[in-house]
Amino acid sequence: MQDTFLNSYPKLLQANTPILTGLWLAHGDEPLLTQWLTDAMRPHWRNQNLAIKHIDLISTKTWQDVLTELNSLSLFDDASAVIITGNHKPDKDTLLALTEFAKQANAQNNQNCLLWLMPKQDKRAQKAKWFSPFSQYGHVIDCHLYDEAQRQHLLQIKAQQFGLSLTAPAWQLLMAQTEHHLLSSYQTLWRLSYLFAPQLSQQHQTDNAPPLIEIDTDALQNALVSHSQYSVFDLSDAMLSGDSPQVVRIIEQLKATDEPTPLVLWVISKEMRLIIQLLAGEDAQQLGIWRSKQRLYHQACHRHNSDSTSTWTDILYRCDQALKGVIRQPVWELLLQSALLVSGHRLFSLTY
Repeated sequence: MQDTFLNSYPKLLQANTPILTGLWLAHGDEPLLTQWLTDAMRPHWRNQNLAIKHIDLISTKTWQDVLTELNSLSLFDDASAVIITGNHKPDKDTLLALTEFAKQANAQNNQNCLLWLMPKQDKRAQKAKWFSPFSQYGHVIDCHLYDEAQRQHLLQIKAQQFGLSLTAPAWQLLMAQTEHHLLSSYQTLWRLSYLFAPQLSQQHQTDNAPPLIEIDTDALQNALVSHSQYSVFDLSDAMLSGDSPQVVRIIEQLKATDEPTPLVLWVISKEMRLIIQLLAGEDAQQLGIWRSKQRLYHQACHRHNSDSTSTWTDILYRCDQALKGVIRQPVWELLLQSALLVSGHRLFSLTY
């Protein structure tokens, strides 16, 4: 049976997961996913009184050690859970033994469990003979995330484990700040849990679990660590107040300290979007603008009208193209132009 990590992982987190026996293969190029999968399986192995052991495949002959471990008896444990790493494929005799082991486990005549952690296997590899016992008689888990929606879905699961729930703008900010890097995003959630939910254990999802703590952009801002003397939130205030010289100073400092460009673009586009919505007559409070910042937004609206904001979509699009390498224009140059537009200062004509 083949499945994805996002389908398998939540099931393994549940206490009523069926007994884990037989053949398991997890393949993918994201080490965190295979680590989390293994961590989710460990409590079930302990409940089954399995001895957890590790074997590194240094050659094809190492498979004999694996088979010996799976067939050994222990005076203290009911069976063994063997975690193996390495790319050495089993030979013909080993494949026959693994197939028989999987059939016995499926018939509940064998309580041992084998988990093989491997790099990502392409479609050609999955059609090879060595793959067949795992796909036909065992469990194959694809530990790979194919798009940002899947990445955020997984991080939402981890946030719930920490007792946290992020608002939609907070998720956008987190993704931009961490440049869509899974480990960095997870570390930020971990830090948030100690700031806002220290009393909750990592295994938050229980029947009597307290309500999730909601994290907005302000709370997230306080948890993010920046190496710059300025932050993107200082840039936001400078843009809205119309302080063009300060905008230039902040952009230069953010560039010098390698602030993530997606984060800078996210802040500029957010302010542009809110100003356009306010000019269209929408209510500041309904847009989620804090009372303490409404004065700054009103100042910005006095500097602009529908004509002055008509080119904002075009320059944001060019910023995104430069960020992705589609056009050669320096992304920091376009970010500076965009930020200055919000402050009411135009450097160049924006006819493309």
